[in-house]
Amino acid sequence: MTTPASVHPRSRSLGAVGLVVAGLLCQDVGASFAVLLFPAVGALGMVALRLTFSAIILLMIARPRLRGYSRRDWVTVALFGIALASMNGLFYEALDRIPLGATVTIEVLGPLVLSVVMSRHASSWLWAVLAFIGVVLLGQGSFGQLDALGVVFAFAAAAAWAGYILLSARTGQRFPRLDGLAIAMAIGAIIALPAGITTAGAGMFLPGNLLLGAAVAVLSSTIPYAFELLALRRLPSATFSILMSLSPAIATTAGLVLLHQKITAIGVIAIALVIIASIGAVRSAATVPRRPADPGPSDQLA
Repeated sequence: MTTPASVHPRSRSLGAVGLVVAGLLCQDVGASFAVLLFPAVGALGMVALRLTFSAIILLMIARPRLRGYSRRDWVTVALFGIALASMNGLFYEALDRIPLGATVTIEVLGPLVLSVVMSRHASSWLWAVLAFIGVVLLGQGSFGQLDALGVVFAFAAAAAWAGYILLSARTGQRFPRLDGLAIAMAIGAIIALPAGITTAGAGMFLPGNLLLGAAVAVLSSTIPYAFELLALRRLPSATFSILMSLSPAIATTAGLVLLHQKITAIGVIAIALVIIASIGAVRSAATVPRRPADPGPSDQLA
């Protein structure tokens, strides 16, 4: 019988990459469905529905053990929950104002800059500059006139995403299986519910809205976050971050097909620049040897 220790490292890495890509596909399709709920429940109502249903599903699946953890473990998972709530809230506030492709292209700067910082190569910042040039092009009519507040929310979501990546890896090291993710999702739901109920009111509890909210939760949270947490146990944070470079292209395609959002040739160039910058950054990060005293997510499997 094949044991985890006997699996070739390259096969494990390829499997982890597949998990990340599958998660991205689900996430962007789910985001497209979420836009359909904005008129009924608003951005914050959608966040509350998404996190609440995700928490319920994950708690049922994982049935996390709550005893035997240190204070530092609980601080880590609590911060992870705050990051989840913040990232989702900022993302949907941006998505309520600017197209899906533009939102995700700006948001992916968080993981990209994180990868550049972790690469320890000064030359890697050239890739960050290239990515920012791509983002500047987004405002040159590629998606129409972008709402300024929506752009601010997207940049804030980018910062929250970088924090999510780091805290997700640390949570995966401290909690077995999906326990940490389930607990963090519950914390995020508790944070998001008051604002969601306040803004959406009784409309959030209509059967149709609840059903669509549950579908968005499965596509956008439960499946992607579970896949990402498992992948982060096999991949360095920098490599995981650069795999997010696929997200702008997938999100733009989802916006075109599902939401009929348009993009010009300038928009295609802008997204291509961000993706090229991400690929360049991951190549730079891959040339940096990992120190024995600085273990990554793949060094401590649950």
